[in-house]
Amino acid sequence: MSIHASDPFATPEDQRSPVRRLRGRLPAAVTLWTANPSVGLTVSSTLVVDGDPGRVVGLVDDESDLWPVLESSGRFTVTLLSADDQQLADRFAGLMPAPGGLFATGDWRQTDWGPVKPDRTWAGCRFDGARPLGWSLLVEGTIEHIDIEEAGAPLIHERGRYRR
Repeated sequence: MSIHASDPFATPEDQRSPVRRLRGRLPAAVTLWTANPSVGLTVSSTLVVDGDPGRVVGLVDDESDLWPVLESSGRFTVTLLSADDQQLADRFAGLMPAPGGLFATGDWRQTDWGPVKPDRTWAGCRFDGARPLGWSLLVEGTIEHIDIEEAGAPLIHERGRYRR
């Protein structure tokens, strides 16, 4: 339920960044990056690079709780979220309350790379490095493990909204 027809805090259209508007029009799969000890972040700027070995790159906020743990542990997971994971994505993005902590709700399985949701496709990655790119860090990793699951349609983010 909302009392406003639109977001009263939104930046007026004529003041919005054209780069951000372009990026918002590119549909992106929503992923959850985690590391031990139990930190995580919703990331929609993720790219899987085929090769031998396979690689993953993503844009991560250097002020996130994930970044220092990922850097110090040297390992992380990338989990593909399904269309039914909207609340989970919002919780790890800091858009929804997380009483008891981010991992207090739902089932989680501990791995050598970080916690993962059961029945989701995920990759365990070795951290290879990061460099500033725009207002983020471009994080690079080598894929060490992949677990493929058929969990239905992926969660997609486009123009500030989730879609299936």
